[in-house]
Amino acid sequence: MRVLGIDPGSQNTGLGIIDEDRGEMQYVDCRTIKLAGRPMPIRLGMIYEGVGLMIDEYSPDVVSVEEVFFAKNPNSALVLGQARGGAICSAVTRKCEIVEYTALQIKQAVVGTGSAKKEQVQHMVRVILGLRFTPGSDEADALGAAICHIHTHQVQTRLKQA
Repeated sequence: MRVLGIDPGSQNTGLGIIDEDRGEMQYVDCRTIKLAGRPMPIRLGMIYEGVGLMIDEYSPDVVSVEEVFFAKNPNSALVLGQARGGAICSAVTRKCEIVEYTALQIKQAVVGTGSAKKEQVQHMVRVILGLRFTPGSDEADALGAAICHIHTHQVQTRLKQA
């Protein structure tokens, strides 16, 4: 199974690809779409195109997207929702299966606690995937979304077999 993880953001959107085969995860690629300083419509177009390029290049079986929950500022929540929508629309138009996980679920799957800090997620992504580099925080969050789906899928498969 090949999973594209997406960490949507209005300043940066993280993308990460992981392969899973017989319980083993292997890092494939990650990147950040840098959006800051551009008008929102241009940012949305860049997210749509960037996600599309990743899908076209790697043909993932499923796309795992971090859900946005940002209660402090309603305007920020709207902007993040638009970024998330651009990413999801790109995947949907390419006939990809979409799954969604909260930041809490992703952190629990990667670090073991939902209150993990960015640096902890980066470290554990590096350890889990055996990386020789530390991915940027947006890339680590995207790879974390992919790891979360792989773990969830593995548990669901075992439950079906039981």
